[in-house]
Amino acid sequence: MLYDIASVPTAADSVILLHPGDNVAIARVPLAAGQEIQGANGLIITRASIPAGHKVALRHIASGERVLRYGNVIGFANAPIEPGDHVHVHNLGYRDLDLSSVEPGSEALPSQSARESRTFLGFRRPDGRVGTRNYIGVVAASNCAAYTAELIAASFRGQTLPANVDGVVAFPHGEGCGMSIGPDTDQLQRTLKGVLDHPNIAAALILGLGCEVNQISHYLGQANGTSHVPPTLHGLTLQESGGTTATVEAARKQLGRFIETAARQTREEVSASHLVLGLNCGGSDSFSGITANPALGYCCDLLVAQGGTVVLAETTEIIGAEHLLLRRARTPQVAQKLLACIERYKTYLRQFGGTFNDNPSPGNKEGGLTNILEKSLGAVSKAGTTALEDVVDYAERTNTPGFVFMNTPGYDPVSITGLAAGGVNLIAFTTGRGSAIGFPSIPVLKIASNSVMYRRMSANMDVNAGRIADAAASIGDVGQEIFEHLLRVASGERTLAEQLGHHEFAPWRIGPVL
Repeated sequence: MLYDIASVPTAADSVILLHPGDNVAIARVPLAAGQEIQGANGLIITRASIPAGHKVALRHIASGERVLRYGNVIGFANAPIEPGDHVHVHNLGYRDLDLSSVEPGSEALPSQSARESRTFLGFRRPDGRVGTRNYIGVVAASNCAAYTAELIAASFRGQTLPANVDGVVAFPHGEGCGMSIGPDTDQLQRTLKGVLDHPNIAAALILGLGCEVNQISHYLGQANGTSHVPPTLHGLTLQESGGTTATVEAARKQLGRFIETAARQTREEVSASHLVLGLNCGGSDSFSGITANPALGYCCDLLVAQGGTVVLAETTEIIGAEHLLLRRARTPQVAQKLLACIERYKTYLRQFGGTFNDNPSPGNKEGGLTNILEKSLGAVSKAGTTALEDVVDYAERTNTPGFVFMNTPGYDPVSITGLAAGGVNLIAFTTGRGSAIGFPSIPVLKIASNSVMYRRMSANMDVNAGRIADAAASIGDVGQEIFEHLLRVASGERTLAEQLGHHEFAPWRIGPVL
């Protein structure tokens, strides 16, 4: 469910109660020691200074007792906590939750007929998908070709391109060689194929050194004994082309032909059902789960009602909120896919002695998020309230309309790379501490969770959801604003990350280096 502020804050209010059953509230502003705040049964005196976004106890909490925020467990007191105490890493412990009583599908909303009334201006592709951008891509098959890929794309900077061509973008990375044949290479190839065959890419060049593990023949149809190459894809290697300079020259000739073809493609009015929105959060703070994430969730419900698709990522940031997603699963099979995804991730972490609670960063904790349970409960609200229709693996093509979950790490560049390879044509990115990330070929809309950060990083933030905590707007107001903004971006309006030239790209490396 989406959580709204239980009572709209005014200038005199100092804390936010998110659910009537909560035994902690959130400091809307910094609280001094000895300050009066309103509790459920009268005034409470703070026993320590409490930063904005951090938790204050509303009643006595015994050692071992559950601590509740959003009406859900965010941890267990590891010492007695008194009313007015600051509740954080010093007195709030983490443990895995018991999911045995969760009934999958019990809260899955009925399917509704999509109302395709809203539209945007996009680029229709032969396979029926629609691009929100019209780029030419230069994708490195390996780290050995990464620098040359960047040189090729850079050679077009400053060159006037046709109005319908958004640019030539490079996808350099550090993988593709020194890796084992098997799941790691398979995942990289799935990722790069998803980037090459993407609705925002009009045509692309796959560039290799020539002797790496990840051969360009895999993408050109030659690996399976055929030689069919689509007209929108071309391959080169540095070893066969004569080195760096000769390869740049050969690539420029081929890309010139691609640009001529892309120039003939024009935007046309299409249904909003063609939008596939990737959801990510980074540099989260305590306000993320109060403002930006639930507002984005409201937007997602609007998009799903149009027949569109929303893809929630970051497996590490649903831990503690799995029960909410399981209850929304459309079928038992979908619920089982989600549980299997989590179990595989646990096995992956155990190889390195890690736990899901290693996820919250120092910035997350400084922003008031104590552990992964609390962080996840705020994070999953990005996906709105509709039924969970499918679960897909990292970089796997998303084909199911509605709400879908993708298995990715919480590490932002890797997560949005997986979303992109899966076919999202827009990304909405919420942040509380401030993030400056983008992607080479997909617009990334930044949504600030608090007004202080929004003003400090106004050159990076597209939407200020902090107005919700300021009592200047509702979750619905900001959610509608995000929806309208995304429609404009899908039609060609540039996000601030695009204007600044952010283009982070990082495939997920899961195996050993050989």
